[in-house]
Amino acid sequence: MYRLLFRLVFTRLDPERAHHLAFGWIRLAARIPVLRTFAAAVLAPRHKELRTEALGLRMHGPFGLAAGFDKNATGIDGLTMLGFDHVEIGTVTAMAQPGNPKQRLFRLVPDRALINRMGFNNEGSAAVAQRLGERRPAFKAVVGVNIGKTKVVPESEAVADYVTSTERLARHADYLVVNVSSPNTPGLRNLQATESLRPLLTAVREAADRTVTGRRVPLLVKIAPDLADADIDAVADLAVELGLDGIIATNTTIGREGLRSPAALTSETGGLSGAPLKERSLEVLRRLYARVGDRITLVGVGGIETAEDAWQRILAGATLVQGYSAFVYEGPFWSRAVHKGLAARLAASPHATLAEAVGADVRRSRAAEETAA
Repeated sequence: MYRLLFRLVFTRLDPERAHHLAFGWIRLAARIPVLRTFAAAVLAPRHKELRTEALGLRMHGPFGLAAGFDKNATGIDGLTMLGFDHVEIGTVTAMAQPGNPKQRLFRLVPDRALINRMGFNNEGSAAVAQRLGERRPAFKAVVGVNIGKTKVVPESEAVADYVTSTERLARHADYLVVNVSSPNTPGLRNLQATESLRPLLTAVREAADRTVTGRRVPLLVKIAPDLADADIDAVADLAVELGLDGIIATNTTIGREGLRSPAALTSETGGLSGAPLKERSLEVLRRLYARVGDRITLVGVGGIETAEDAWQRILAGATLVQGYSAFVYEGPFWSRAVHKGLAARLAASPHATLAEAVGADVRRSRAAEETAA
């Protein structure tokens, strides 16, 4: 039914307008108690064997919604109702900003992908913090907060910009993500260089600790798939050195290899997400796990469409997995299908628990290499 709706209605609408329409329906359903309870029972059945502990948090499972869908924390209950085990809101910037000019979101249907150059359109960290502080949740949900740089702020003042958002938002976050990997804010990806990333992460960590008492807010960094392998290793080493809690791998790519969609679409500037990102994101994840092991939490995202995709990320080292683009193509039953498939794969595997499966393929490969040597 959803695929019919997608083909007959959503594909006839501008993608951004279609997003607002669908998200509006989700939020509306979550405000009606009877409908909310019924929808959660159907769309979010729990599998005890998938219960996950990560970042010091307990979750119903490992599968969450990546940042970008709910930029302003307006629909957390609705998204939890659909079965996501955690919801990452944002990206939020210190100042409110409209984002880039429209049209800025494009569907590549033959590739099951999206290109976006949204440009961190959001209401600003003060407004989002107020909304989170006033929130009265209908469901217990794990909420991550993803923060980025305000476009008009020069790169030299980026640290202060991130600190402002941290001071406003950290107390409302179950975990905090420093986004330095979107291709749609000029100069942002330069902050992934370790000489820039070190002072930024140090300042955000100190600001979170200074602002929030009684608990330690987990801090993660989100990186691009376009980093060279040596740079991935450098970020991994820095994360361990600084005592970071996790790395999210990966954001969207500026690459356009192997796409089948018309050139008029594939030539649009912005970050590419969805199925074409699958292999590179998996490669980055494997490399990170080989480098850091179990010392920090890895979150796999990029091209995850099915339970098999999520399972492969777990075997490659991800404790948590996230998706977004496939949600556009699969609809409200997507999370349910992923959870059901993950439970089946765990039951058929040699692993007693999901935690035991994390990184199993990488460890197996390393053991085989050592034996051969």
